[in-house]
Amino acid sequence: MDGTGVIKAYDRSKAVEYAHRWAFGRNPKYLDFEHLGGDCTNFASQVIYSGSGVMNYTPTFGWYYRSSYDRTPSWTGVNYLYNFLINNKGAGPFAQQVDVKDIQPGDIIQLAFRSSSSFDHSPVVVETGYPVSLNNILIAAHTYDRDYYPITNYKWVDIRFIHILGVRI
Repeated sequence: MDGTGVIKAYDRSKAVEYAHRWAFGRNPKYLDFEHLGGDCTNFASQVIYSGSGVMNYTPTFGWYYRSSYDRTPSWTGVNYLYNFLINNKGAGPFAQQVDVKDIQPGDIIQLAFRSSSSFDHSPVVVETGYPVSLNNILIAAHTYDRDYYPITNYKWVDIRFIHILGVRI
């Protein structure tokens, strides 16, 4: 499904509000993947959807969730979400990888814990200081549930910052 070319703003306040609302709970509209490899990217996708309001129903390579068995890999897979957001030319949210200074609340950070060739975790940025630096970014996340949690409390081997630019409708 291609977007119409109309781009709307990503609603960062709605995304962050959703992150806080569900950081320590589970929205019953979505399966909890905590014991199926982790719930972090499922949670990140829910947050992004809350701020975008548009899914991409392209089979396999889109980004959507209808049910636990009718969803794309990008809804729950760390690296698949990255690939969707960075490469999306159709409907739904689109993003670019940026430097830490360009990250904003509602954006996604991805962490690699074992190898920089594969990322493992997708926390959501809920607050930043000014100027933005690693030392003043707070996140919300699932699997190990967190809210207002300093990103520097994680121990990673690689980190990437995904800034959502807008939403094609």
